Amino acid sequence: MNRWRKALIAATVGMAASAAFVVASQPGQAETSLVAKYFCTGGVAGSSGGVQLEALVTPRLTSAGMLDVGWSIKYLGGKQFGSPGFFPKGSTLNLEGTVDITGAWDGQLRPKGSQEQAELVPGDFLKLPSGLSDAGSVQRSGTIRVKPAGLVVRFKPAKGEVTVNDNNDVITYSGGWTHHQTPEQYADHIYDLHTTTEKDAIAKLEFKGTQVAYIGRREPGLGPVRILLDGNTVTDPLVEPGKDRNGVPMTGTRSKEVLWESSELKYGPHTIEVVNVADGDDKTAHVDAFRVTTGEITEPPSHNEATCTLQGDPGAIEVNVPGATPTQSNSPSTSPSTSQTPTRTPTTPGTPDPTNSSPYSHTPGPSHVSVVTGGVRTATATATVTPTRSPKPTTTKYVKAQVAKTPKGGVDTGEAPEPASSSYGLIAGGSLLLMGSATGGLLLRRRQAAHAGGER
Repeated sequence: MNRWRKALIAATVGMAASAAFVVASQPGQAETSLVAKYFCTGGVAGSSGGVQLEALVTPRLTSAGMLDVGWSIKYLGGKQFGSPGFFPKGSTLNLEGTVDITGAWDGQLRPKGSQEQAELVPGDFLKLPSGLSDAGSVQRSGTIRVKPAGLVVRFKPAKGEVTVNDNNDVITYSGGWTHHQTPEQYADHIYDLHTTTEKDAIAKLEFKGTQVAYIGRREPGLGPVRILLDGNTVTDPLVEPGKDRNGVPMTGTRSKEVLWESSELKYGPHTIEVVNVADGDDKTAHVDAFRVTTGEITEPPSHNEATCTLQGDPGAIEVNVPGATPTQSNSPSTSPSTSQTPTRTPTTPGTPDPTNSSPYSHTPGPSHVSVVTGGVRTATATATVTPTRSPKPTTTKYVKAQVAKTPKGGVDTGEAPEPASSSYGLIAGGSLLLMGSATGGLLLRRRQAAHAGGER
């Protein structure tokens, strides 16, 4: 009984193997990828060192007759793209690749992808898009060669504002500034201030945006300050935090006051400097915070753009596009149609029959994808394909013979066509053969064992 079980298991394994072979042979089941490596410089990649990326490039033919090229991107090494400034949530990192297409179809695809970022400060790592993709319609059969080319990285800042606290490392102080934690009753931003009594002491912030504001206290004993924007003095008269907006000396304290705000600027890198100009005792200057605003930006700024260079030759992927399938005419006909007019200019010599204007319907069938390593083969500029069509009637479908049985002495008028073979029948037949072989082998082995036992 144990041997019969083994025979049954062997037959089942054979059936599974046959079925797996058939499934693996179905069109569009397998996808082939190649790896392309890039070195990015400039913009969000920084001024030195550069950023390394790896792209997994995967082309595939869709059932809708499209060639879709997808990219999966990841960082290589510890260096990553960094935020160029202070931005609210919603900024995006945008990647655009280039794929050269040669062969039966010459052109380019430009896979794109973007990733939204959280609130950012200068130097924060930027998240990469989960993937890039682009697709184009395949209009002719033949071999298409897909090869990755350049890659560009662009950063688009979100609209909004960010408050930069006085204790942030991006603010540089010169001239005797000191940091103080302040009581909650004053309600300073994050309950701290930078303070100086030294003349010409400077607090400087470098930022990217379209507007900036200087925030501090208004209270008695504060001296005037000068504001420089991009190295130019922009306050005349001076800003006087010791007075209210009407120029009346302060008698109390008001915190988180906007002491000065710029007009709208062109988006880009800027600097703001606060200079204590008071000369004398008890003339103090405070810095509580700066507020950086970014207006609406329709396109990613060019100065944030990083250019990525392909490292080495990653090779190419060749995709075999199957031939076109003709669409049969519905008009009655007693003879098969032998010529049709494609929707695009034929790539083979010859003139189509003007009496038949039925269009080609390009239906992608089985496709073959293979990787071609760098330098192995040169892609052809064009591919010439001649569609092959089997003549068949356009209106009459013979389900059975016109005369099911030929009378004695009569004339043959037709025979029933042989039934179409089915892949399922082949699988079942193969499985039965496997089971029969296994069973026969076991029976023969039992007979030999019995025969051997009789001779002892």
